[in-house]
Amino acid sequence: QKGVKGFSRRKYLTETVQGEKFSFSPIAMNFNGLLRVSKSLKLGRSVLMPRVGHRASEGCRPCWHKQRFFRTDSRHMTYAKELFLGRVNKKEVFPYPEISQEELDEINQLVAPVERFFNDDVDSKKIDHEAKIPPETMAGLKELGLFGIQVPEEYGGLGLSNTMYARLGEITALDASISVTLAAHQAIGLKGILIAGNDTQKAKYLPKLASGEHIAAFCLTEPGSGSDAASIQTRATLSEDKKHYLLNGSKIWISNGGIADIFTVFARTEVVDEEGNRKDKITAFIVERAHGGVTSGKPEDKLGIRGSNSRQN
Repeated sequence: QKGVKGFSRRKYLTETVQGEKFSFSPIAMNFNGLLRVSKSLKLGRSVLMPRVGHRASEGCRPCWHKQRFFRTDSRHMTYAKELFLGRVNKKEVFPYPEISQEELDEINQLVAPVERFFNDDVDSKKIDHEAKIPPETMAGLKELGLFGIQVPEEYGGLGLSNTMYARLGEITALDASISVTLAAHQAIGLKGILIAGNDTQKAKYLPKLASGEHIAAFCLTEPGSGSDAASIQTRATLSEDKKHYLLNGSKIWISNGGIADIFTVFARTEVVDEEGNRKDKITAFIVERAHGGVTSGKPEDKLGIRGSNSRQN
């Protein structure tokens, strides 16, 4: 190759490339040296690697071939990873998302009454002392529509955007117990129905959840399964008539567990693949307390957020 001069059969090879001298091993080349050689030869991610070829007339002789080098970045790199590599992908953060004037007017109309309610009617000290959100406070939250912030208007919710939801969250966070109760209800409790439910399920459950008539809870964690969600043991068995499932298991630390009417419950189900093999898969079920068979343990006595109802179910 042009620009490569000299060759030695020693363990380490010394090559001169465009006036620079590099020492490397044909088996394990120095990483920095690889990059320098690659850049010097202007081969992008392809570098020259030594290879021993055999020709009958010449015996064994070294020759060179072109080998593709590994990628140093991904095709779809995340914004945070780019930062660690010293690059700022401005397309990911600029322009800053602007709120339309219509949205701004709407959120300003909502902010004032919510702030007034939290300043005048929420007694955080009482909530923490009694480990319970008073019924009148819960009623006020429902009247303000805070149980259906992101539920579409067609189902009786406010239908707010993520930005507007975050703005109201700054106010509801004034009381941690209320903030957790609302978040467990709509950020995870009813979220599965909202994003994955069919039209029939949405029409059946979302209106009462948006109004606060029904409270939702998210049931994933078990006594033997925390961050390793794939190890849950709760099992759902299909009935003989194939019309319903029977769920058996226990979930712990469930926010709203003692007051919820609707539960999103994760359980193992047995499925048969295309080859006829039986495997366990994890499925999310909508469970109504009214179905029967749902029991709740005693409230967890926490240090902080004591008004948030957390139980074993």
